Order: sequence, then structure tokens, then C-alpha cells
Amino acid sequence: MAVIGVDRRHRILQRVAAEQTIHIAELAQDLQVSEMTIRRDIARLERDGFLRRSYGGASAHITKSLELAFNARALVNAPSKRLIGMRATELVPGAATMFLGIGTTVEQFALFFTPATPVTIVTGSLPVASLLASRSGRVVVLGGAVAQDDLSCSGPIAASSVRRYRAEVAVLGAGGLSSRHGLTELDDETAEIHRLIIEQSDRLIVLADGSKFDADGRATVAPADAIDVLVTDARAPAAEIAALRAAGVAVEVVGQPGGRAAGQRGGSHRGPRGRVPPQQDGQEGR
Repeated sequence: MAVIGVDRRHRILQRVAAEQTIHIAELAQDLQVSEMTIRRDIARLERDGFLRRSYGGASAHITKSLELAFNARALVNAPSKRLIGMRATELVPGAATMFLGIGTTVEQFALFFTPATPVTIVTGSLPVASLLASRSGRVVVLGGAVAQDDLSCSGPIAASSVRRYRAEVAVLGAGGLSSRHGLTELDDETAEIHRLIIEQSDRLIVLADGSKFDADGRATVAPADAIDVLVTDARAPAAEIAALRAAGVAVEVVGQPGGRAAGQRGGSHRGPRGRVPPQQDGQEGR
């Protein structure tokens, strides 16, 4: 029985993780689809940044990319994550120091972030660090224990490193998000590092696609009103978006019909951490 699209692409990623190099003809036979279908899957995975194709002689194969963490979770809602990451890069002009969190949506931010001036990036994500290390600026990795599933740093060494820096902005992903419970994470270790990052930052931008509103993150990171800007997609529940805006969160919704939605502001016009930020092109201050 043929395998449906998203499952095929998961299987391709899993095969790459196990074997490093695979062949199109073998995949087509194993997944009971045509070689053209496999080529389209590979092209999509390469376009989304998960794989890099190379060619040896007459046979085509794909190899694990060194530029992004290899993780099949990154396939989930990949187009929305890409749009969210791209939009978020427009919200941080002029920052001299930034914290970047972990997760596949933050990795998309890092993929598209090309600072106009040198910037210091502090992150606990090894994939994010690898994406940014060759660009203009300085990258600092927190250090500490590295989790195998997402290659993120945590523990007392990472916490100590966070406390050494102050940043104009922090860009974090979300294990879960709601107007009631705020920003949450799936484990205490990640939540602790993200709490410290927020304490050390002037402004908090959260990147979360619509699925995060259904996620059950048990570890609390911050209340909703601690978020300065949320970048999400059109699948985010309308009631939650309204509640977050009422709490003073500036919400940017990408992927809506007719182009990117205007970032409607919440009723509160406080600045991040109580200060009024400089206005950015096309945006009003909060």
C-alpha cells in the first residue's frame, strides 16, 4: 500500500538519519510510489531546508544537512514555520545582542536572519548556532548538558551563561501557548532556561504556529502579558488571538488570504518591560 505524502517525507528523513545516504529507486520501491514522486518529496525537503542533495556518478542520493538539526518533527507545519520565521526576522532591526531559543520555528528564523550590522547571538540551540556561526556577528552557545532529541543546552552551566548577558530582544519558540496559561514548555529544564532569558531581555518575541494552542506544555515559562510580540499563522484560534491582544500582546498573523496580516495591537500600549520601544518601519510602537 502506498504511503501518503507527509508520512513518506517522515520516512525519508528517518532513512537519512539511519543510513546517511539513500537512493531514489530504493525509496520508490519501498514506499510503493514512482521515482518522480520521491524526487518531488526530496525537492520539497531540500526547499524547506531539511536535506541537501548531492550526486555521485549517475545515481542520485541525499545526505543529512549540517545546517539544520535533523529532526522529523521539523516537517510538521513546515510552510507555516517558514513564514513565521521569515516574518520575525523583520521585527528585530538594530538589535546588538539577542537571545534565540530552541525549536524548529526558531531554526527557521535563524535560517532567514541576515543582520545588516554585527550582532551577538546567544543561544542554547546547537542547530541555531550552526546556522548563524558563518554570518556577520558573534555567536555564543550556552553550553551545559545537550539533549539528544533537539540538540539544546540546559542545566546549571547553561543557566550561568544566560546570566552573563543582557539582550535587547529574545526570540523564543513555544511548547504550548494560551491566553490563560501563557507561554509553556514541555520540560522543566527548557522552561528554566527560557525564564532566565526573559529576565535578561528587554523585549520578548514568541514564534508559535497554530498547533501550539492545542499543545499541553506543563512547565510554565511566562504569563501571556509578558509577551511583547507573537508571530503565528492563520490556524491560531480567533478567540485566543483576541484574548492575547486584549492582554497587550502585539500579534502578527502570517499566511492569511491576501498576504501577511497587519500586526494588530492589543489595547495596552506599554513598551517592553515597561519602556516604549522605537518605532519600526511599518509598525506602531506598543
